[in-house]
Amino acid sequence: MRTTRSWRVLLALLGILALMAAACGNDDDDDDVGAPDETAPVTDDTDDDPAEPSDPGEPTIVIGAQDFGESELLAQVYGQALAEAGYPVEYQSLGGFRDIVFASFDGGDINFTSEYAASAVEFLNEQAGEATPDIDETAGLLRDYLEERDLVALDASPAVNSNSFVVTQETADELGLSSISDLTDDLVLGGPADCPTNPFCIPGLRDVYGVDLEDNFVSLDGGGPLTGAALSGGEIDVAIIFSTDGRIAEEGWVVLDDDEGLINADNIIPVLTQELVDAYGDELVDLVNAISADLDTEGLTELNFQFEIELRDADEVAREWLEENGYL
Repeated sequence: MRTTRSWRVLLALLGILALMAAACGNDDDDDDVGAPDETAPVTDDTDDDPAEPSDPGEPTIVIGAQDFGESELLAQVYGQALAEAGYPVEYQSLGGFRDIVFASFDGGDINFTSEYAASAVEFLNEQAGEATPDIDETAGLLRDYLEERDLVALDASPAVNSNSFVVTQETADELGLSSISDLTDDLVLGGPADCPTNPFCIPGLRDVYGVDLEDNFVSLDGGGPLTGAALSGGEIDVAIIFSTDGRIAEEGWVVLDDDEGLINADNIIPVLTQELVDAYGDELVDLVNAISADLDTEGLTELNFQFEIELRDADEVAREWLEENGYL
């Protein structure tokens, strides 16, 4: 049985966060357990029209990247490989919310982006709750919704960026934790404020795994600095953090296996316009699918570590991965 944690460190952390929030002015912060694009809103800088290709039969592939590191990395991974194969490629920076992504498709500002299967489904169906932990089922639903917009989803990658339950290696070794089903009611869980009501957090743990951590929950932030610091400092036993967060690689944390299927399938999945697929056909589709197949969660976490923690440029990180995997 774990002893009660001291709250002095958490109070200090909360004070630091308050100072950080004050320094950031009026920036919004979404603490919900949710998709990777549910980040603080940023301005949309899609004013510049993409260059028109010289041959209208060979459209420029304009890759949209949202304003968070992983999206930028994925844009570079797909974009550099496509450019190496001879396709005309440009990049378009987008804001931090999914409505900007699909508005950019509608307006012709982009024709390619990397999406997250379950989160995209729930955006397009207005949060109807149709997405599931099964990627084949969820990807099929996504394709149905995209067809209405003349968009196409290609093969889903094995790489998944979803909320995950994370422990330190020390805690995993001490308590024999490798999966969510190993959790017990006496552990201290830290995460976003909505966890007690979010169906994929405390209610889901209770309903799917039979473990109730509501009395031992510490409200922190949505996978941000407080949650990571509390996990590192031993103030919590289990943290809710995105599964490809670079700190997982940096700290050697353990992502617990979702062995009973609580969390929906937020696999990386490329989305393209039907027009782009029609223009380039199977050669384009096969190349994009091959890249997706070579991405996995561990590898994407390492790319995020290099970008977020080591502060390397996204194009450099992507280029090295592509060289190692034979695309450059």
